[in-house]
Amino acid sequence: MEKPDRPLRRGWTTGACATGAAKAAYTALLTGTFPDPVEVPLPRGERPAFALAMTGRDGDSATAGIIKDAGDDPDVTHGAMVQARVRRLPAGSGIVFKAGPGVGTVTRPGLPIPPGEPAINPVPRRLITEALDEVAGVGADAEVEISIPGGEKLAERTLNGRLGIVGGLSILGTTGIVVPYSCAAWIDSIHRGIDVARATGLTHIAGATGATSETAIQSLHDLTDVALIDMGDFVGGMLKYLRRHPVARVSIAGGVAKMTKLAQGMLDLHSKRGGVDLAFLAETVVGAGGSAALGQAIREANTAAQAFELAKGEDVPIGDIIARRARRAALAAVAGSGTAIEVVIFDRTGALVGRAGLATHHDDPPPR
Repeated sequence: MEKPDRPLRRGWTTGACATGAAKAAYTALLTGTFPDPVEVPLPRGERPAFALAMTGRDGDSATAGIIKDAGDDPDVTHGAMVQARVRRLPAGSGIVFKAGPGVGTVTRPGLPIPPGEPAINPVPRRLITEALDEVAGVGADAEVEISIPGGEKLAERTLNGRLGIVGGLSILGTTGIVVPYSCAAWIDSIHRGIDVARATGLTHIAGATGATSETAIQSLHDLTDVALIDMGDFVGGMLKYLRRHPVARVSIAGGVAKMTKLAQGMLDLHSKRGGVDLAFLAETVVGAGGSAALGQAIREANTAAQAFELAKGEDVPIGDIIARRARRAALAAVAGSGTAIEVVIFDRTGALVGRAGLATHHDDPPPR
């Protein structure tokens, strides 16, 4: 990838866009005029102004829409229309939220919003309420229906289905601002996946680095989709959360390179954080009975996968050894939680090439 020749441009969350659309629609209900652009108060004090992409009046309701601009972040909702249809309610009703077309409904416990409610997260709800109160001058009373045309199709590219959010996208955002290529959103989805698994009573979950290892570990243990955590490179983000919110049994699944990095003690498995230490692999193999010649060949290997293939020539169980070392690193991250962890290593075809069974921090034997 080429480095950009300018700073990456920040964008706006669906929650910020929904707030702007709701404020514009409510203003039109009270004054007869849609403010364009509409200014939105965000949690950290920013007040961006959004241009309206559509407006409409229908009896006792008004609708406004804003095109989401995610900046330079590869967000699936970039370019989507976020609409708010607002209808006045009797005094004392407060703000009532509804999910319109393309916005999901929560069906499982463990998320910040209870089952049966529209998937509009707490911070966007608060922002919308504060924006409407600002327009009314007092506590506003209104029904706010948020919709995203095409959102149900876009949601297929998210983890919503696994989390029990059906019918569309979630209205998200804690700051209102999208930071390009931020790790925060992914780690947050890991945390929510664990929350849902715990709330539904699961005692065994699996974190996988990618699609191949996820499919393989699901088949190995016959796990439900809810038990699968798409941890990607963020094994540390998953383990640190599990230390505070434990699950009885956790399987960590990944390919030879990423599990070798975990065995080296790395909790962020992204390539930018460091690569596989072939000298570490060579020392591990020789320490397990491999020849000096094999150790030298592994030092000169191009990849971890090649090193694993070389070790097969002398029947050194490198996969199991690396899995045990990776398990020890993972258990250190959840020490005190009582969580039992196993590490399972798969090759690029999904074949099992290494495994260290379930163990806790107290009974993990020293790696060989």
